[in-house]
Amino acid sequence: MIRQALTIMATLCAWTAAAQEKAPVQVPAFTLPTSNQLSPEARQVLVRMDAARAPDLKGDLAASRAFYGKWNDDRLLEMRRHFATREARVIMGGVPVDVVTPGKGIARTNARRVLINIHGGAFLWGSGSGALVEAVPIAAMMGIKVVTVDYRLAPEHEYPAASQDVAAVYRELLKQYRPENIGIYGCSAGGVITAQSVAWMRRQGLPSPGAIGTLCGTGAPYSGDSAYLSGPVEGKPPMIAGPLPWVLPTAYMAGVVADDAAAYPLENADEIKNMPPTLLLAGGRDFAVSALTRAHRKLAAAGVPAELYLFDGLPHAFFMWPDMPESTETYGIIAGFFDRHLGRRAR
Repeated sequence: MIRQALTIMATLCAWTAAAQEKAPVQVPAFTLPTSNQLSPEARQVLVRMDAARAPDLKGDLAASRAFYGKWNDDRLLEMRRHFATREARVIMGGVPVDVVTPGKGIARTNARRVLINIHGGAFLWGSGSGALVEAVPIAAMMGIKVVTVDYRLAPEHEYPAASQDVAAVYRELLKQYRPENIGIYGCSAGGVITAQSVAWMRRQGLPSPGAIGTLCGTGAPYSGDSAYLSGPVEGKPPMIAGPLPWVLPTAYMAGVVADDAAAYPLENADEIKNMPPTLLLAGGRDFAVSALTRAHRKLAAAGVPAELYLFDGLPHAFFMWPDMPESTETYGIIAGFFDRHLGRRAR
């Protein structure tokens, strides 16, 4: 009887809390100007971003891959105007990778250090030029070797295919580098896979890398206000209508439950405390902002060295566009973070 009474009381409390929850706000239309924090160059790049925005491809995968393949080719041409690197396509641990090194050679201080890049692209595209767009500026600015992983893509492959591929490359690099001298970073889907890979590799008994960067995406589902606000503030429809799902709505994560700690490591206390030093970074108008700020708070509360940078007025993956000081600043932040943390004793 006591247990039944307690159950009834808990149910009534839940109903009362739901009834007292603040109603959704109907946000009135208003004009949002360009952020006054932006450089003149960034204001010009935002115009180019709008002109290069994808049309409605109606979910056609082949058309999407073709469009974003050309989009990434264009960004890579811009990167090459700013940075000189050398690239080699090789197989590492059975996985195709592009090894990117600075045109002037690897800095002496980085001779025993290496970065792994995990490219973005909604888990669906981004191999080739998209991966190089993320690797080239960091390799050149930091003077370090970057190995960018051509992981298996959705929908042909599902989780944990990318984590397995990253782990295979990481295992191979461990033959040459100490774990604390290896850093891993990625943008968007690559940021999610970065966090997932750390949790996956821990399950394989592999040592923790020295530091990671989860940029414009992290090991958690969408959350908070930014998932709703990011579309309208960029002149697009809301990305999501209704309640946010507890899982990432992508074919890559199909069928993966929300409490899978390796799939959503920044929702799990044990995984959080075992994360290496973590860099989180995004544009202020990015749909991932709320998830990143929440992840940063969780990491900091667990005692994990974590740094969060938000660039006001800029959208998702803004630093794929190198022709603005904000992007140069971002490359410097990434390089500086890894320079400070790689080589320390692994957690």
